Amino acid sequence: MSAPLLYQLLFLIPLLTAGVIACFLRKKHNLAAGLSVLSGAVFSAIGLYLVYVRPEGQFTLTWLSLSGPGGKAFELNFGVLFNDLSALMLLVLVIVGFLVQVFSLGYMKNDPAKARFFGGLSIFMFAMLGIVLADNLVMIFIFWELVGFGSYVLINHYFEKPTAVAASKKAFIVNRVGDFGFLLGIVFVYQRFGTFDLVELAEMAGHHGDLLSTTMGLLLFCGVLGKSAQMPLHVWLPDAMEGPTPISALIHAATMVAAGIYFTARVYFLMTPEALNVIMWVGTITAAFAALVAFGQKDIKKVLAFSTLSQLGYMVAALGLGAYAASHGHGGEAALATGAAVAMFHLTTHAFFKALLFLDSGSIIDACHHEQDIYKMGGLSRKMPITFGTFGIGVLAIGGFPFLSGFFSKDTILHLAHEAPSHGGSSLVYYILLATAALTGLYMARLYVVTFFGKPRSESAEHAK
Repeated sequence: MSAPLLYQLLFLIPLLTAGVIACFLRKKHNLAAGLSVLSGAVFSAIGLYLVYVRPEGQFTLTWLSLSGPGGKAFELNFGVLFNDLSALMLLVLVIVGFLVQVFSLGYMKNDPAKARFFGGLSIFMFAMLGIVLADNLVMIFIFWELVGFGSYVLINHYFEKPTAVAASKKAFIVNRVGDFGFLLGIVFVYQRFGTFDLVELAEMAGHHGDLLSTTMGLLLFCGVLGKSAQMPLHVWLPDAMEGPTPISALIHAATMVAAGIYFTARVYFLMTPEALNVIMWVGTITAAFAALVAFGQKDIKKVLAFSTLSQLGYMVAALGLGAYAASHGHGGEAALATGAAVAMFHLTTHAFFKALLFLDSGSIIDACHHEQDIYKMGGLSRKMPITFGTFGIGVLAIGGFPFLSGFFSKDTILHLAHEAPSHGGSSLVYYILLATAALTGLYMARLYVVTFFGKPRSESAEHAK
């Protein structure tokens, strides 16, 4: 089967699944859930096959063609750009996405709106796939907005709760603020380069570096501020925990919030050293701030939410630290190797251990009759030995315990900061990130000990199932 046909199947499967559920299966909850998980399995199998075969290159269809001044045509394409970077992100999306769908079968078993939930999952997977594979900035922006819509629907799943409604509106509105700057950045890119195509942009940026602009890079980064919840547009992510816990695992740990990191890596050639220096400081401040705030949280999902904010800050700081290579005369590939690649490494490891922690928290919340206050838990190590063990692995991984995944990816970021002491105050960045790593271990140990050890501190914990 040819690669273009596989790409078409990959896009059609989740989109058609969402359409069938919305039109025909809204009252047939079990059938809708089964169809969603089955399509997720096929979707994941095709995605893994593409990652294995690695059909690198660009596959494009003309979506819109307009005649311009002087007979010059303006064309907008719908295309796929598949390379090592998109293969890595696709791998994360299909594995974590499918596991979350399987977990949701049990977690949402008695939910009266289960069909709507699984339909929302399918449309979200379709939108994330578009961001991962799109070959031009306009298509990325279209799918970027569709991911925002999917997030709004899923966060608002319990729409009878005022807090869930408020959280979904906050997520939607805050992201629109960042996306306005993002759209201006796309217009700026077209004004300078005359194209939206990522391959053409990379070639032109390599030959015409004078066309690059710090303002352009920072405008594009505005979208990342919203989607990846960086200060000052971080405020929506903790409230988004109002959605079902599997959504927290998929959207707020592994895929949607990571989309900003992936996008910046995708357009890294458009970033100037000055823009990357600002990005480095935004990430560093966000990482430290969120780690401190996590200490004041007692809701198990809020602790993990601020933990996610902090780890996203780590990734953004790593992106900015790539300016060190650029400022020392290296080309785009060297900067990518020391910036975007390091950020993508931590994105990948974080996606798995944070999804594990969120799914474990869902298991805990369900067992404790929907209690989320960790100070009303305790003694769960005896009642939930499997969750106790897997949650412990996640805590060790995010804390950077030697030879677990977080140890390698976080140490790589710290090493990058340590090796760039003369660039933009990054020696201070190194010490802030090092202190943040210590804080991460402390607040995650607090979460683990309070939740699982001691005596049950409420009826919910006493009768945990």
